[in-house]
Amino acid sequence: MIKRVFLTFFLALMASFAFAQDVKVVYHVNTGVETAAAILNNINNHLNAAPKDKIVVVTHGPGIDFLLNDAKDSKGREFSGQVSALASKGVEFRVCHNTLQSRKLEPSSLLMETKVVPSGVAEVARLQAKEGYVYLKP
Repeated sequence: MIKRVFLTFFLALMASFAFAQDVKVVYHVNTGVETAAAILNNINNHLNAAPKDKIVVVTHGPGIDFLLNDAKDSKGREFSGQVSALASKGVEFRVCHNTLQSRKLEPSSLLMETKVVPSGVAEVARLQAKEGYVYLKP
C-alpha cells in the first residue's frame, strides 16, 4: 500500500515537472502579409497561455514581407508595433538570407528586431534536429 501511494505521488510529481518545463517552438512562415496578422495573433495567444515558452519565427520567401520596414496589412496597419511587442517578450524573428538575395533586398530593409540567417529552411531543420524545437506551421 505504501509503495502504491509513493508510486502515485512520484508519477504525479514527474508529470507536474513535465508540464512546468518551457517549450521551444519554431513558427515556420513562408506566406505573405495576408496571413501575417493571424500568425502574430497566434503567437501572442501562445505566449498568453505559456509565457515561458521560447518562440522563434523563421521566415523565407513571401514570409519575410511582414518584416520589411513599413510593411502593412490590407487595412493599412503596420506590423512593426506587433513585431516589436513580441520581440520584447523574447520572440525572435529570423529571415532567410537566400530570400533577401533572390529578391535583391538589403538587410537594412528589415525591421530592427530581425536576424538574418543563411537559409530559412535550413534554420527550421536545425532548430528541430539540434535544439529540440517543436515545429508549428500556422
